[in-house]
Amino acid sequence: MAGIQLSTAGVKLYYKVDDTDSGKPESLTDWTQISEVKSIPELNPEPDNLETTTLEETEWRTYIPGLKDPGGALTFTANLTQASMDEWETLVTAYDSAAGENHVTWFCIIVPGLTKSLYFTGKPTPMGMPAMEVSSVLETNLYITPTNAPAWLTKPKITSDP
Repeated sequence: MAGIQLSTAGVKLYYKVDDTDSGKPESLTDWTQISEVKSIPELNPEPDNLETTTLEETEWRTYIPGLKDPGGALTFTANLTQASMDEWETLVTAYDSAAGENHVTWFCIIVPGLTKSLYFTGKPTPMGMPAMEVSSVLETNLYITPTNAPAWLTKPKITSDP
């Protein structure tokens, strides 16, 4: 039986500061949306292949899966507006304060039509000056360096959107 096909329309990125790094956020409420996001990077990296071929093999090499590597900082593309700049600065400040108190910053990607959302902890990088060219929308790259493996968990309860 085929499932209902999904669209990227309505996908949202949220964050929250939590006082634990238990592998899942303690509370599923009080998330803050990161607005103006236009693209989300792939969070499904191919695992390394670890070769296990023995001398007994005569035709094919054999492998087992190794570690996955997200490649460092994840790049989220967003429209650059004063509001999105202010939101990102608020996030970076919240992260810095939380890190000083041994708290973590959770990120959550919500896809309409799915019963679970993707969660990960991470460190946001302060925004720099984006590249610009004539007759273009002003966009910026938002960088988040993951600090744990992403996991599909129960959707959060979103109490308010901007």
